[in-house]
Amino acid sequence: MDISGSTAFYAGLSTIQTGQNRVDQASGQIANNSVERSVTSQSSDAQVNRLRSVDRSQQSDLASNMVEMAQGKFQVEAGVKVAKASDEMLGTLIDTFA
Repeated sequence: MDISGSTAFYAGLSTIQTGQNRVDQASGQIANNSVERSVTSQSSDAQVNRLRSVDRSQQSDLASNMVEMAQGKFQVEAGVKVAKASDEMLGTLIDTFA
């Protein structure tokens, strides 16, 4: 009997990695926005007035990045479930046919 790599297991691992990358990117963007805001807090009044419209767009970016992080979390959880189910199924098949 030839047992090759389970495609469902590798799909689960791939999903976990994709979810982790999504969380990493979103958290990096959130951190980058925080650094930019601290730099703009040291600006003159004219610059602050000009940048307030940018702050509004960054607030929506913050919300979308938080949503991306939540989606990444759910994606990782789904990948773990797929990999675990695949691993359990492989163990069942081996026990049945051994």
